[in-house]
Amino acid sequence: MAETERLTSAGLGAKAMLVFFDATDEWDGAPLHEQLVRQLERHGIAGATVLTGIMGYGIHRRIHRKGLFGVVDNKPMTLIAIDSEEALRRILPSIRPMIREGVVVLLDAELIPTGEASTQKP
Repeated sequence: MAETERLTSAGLGAKAMLVFFDATDEWDGAPLHEQLVRQLERHGIAGATVLTGIMGYGIHRRIHRKGLFGVVDNKPMTLIAIDSEEALRRILPSIRPMIREGVVVLLDAELIPTGEASTQKP
């Protein structure tokens, strides 16, 4: 069963978890974004994507952006994970220690079936 079907057919409200951090952040000697995605996959989270930002700032108010000649000045990154609220809250204790400086946000999400799932009748 596709992850979208699992969430919608079970009547589970979907949530989107956004994690904001810097491209240079690491955990256990590896890039943080790789460690986070691996942790989410191991715990069966429905899906996750990491996006690289062009420009941003955080609590310290330092602007992070692409610098001269395309050299990166600690660019911002965002991880987006989608699953039920229960599943995302269950993983939080595992990933919170990994995020030394950053923000985690949980948002309501509505899953819109696409592809074959969008043509099936209920």
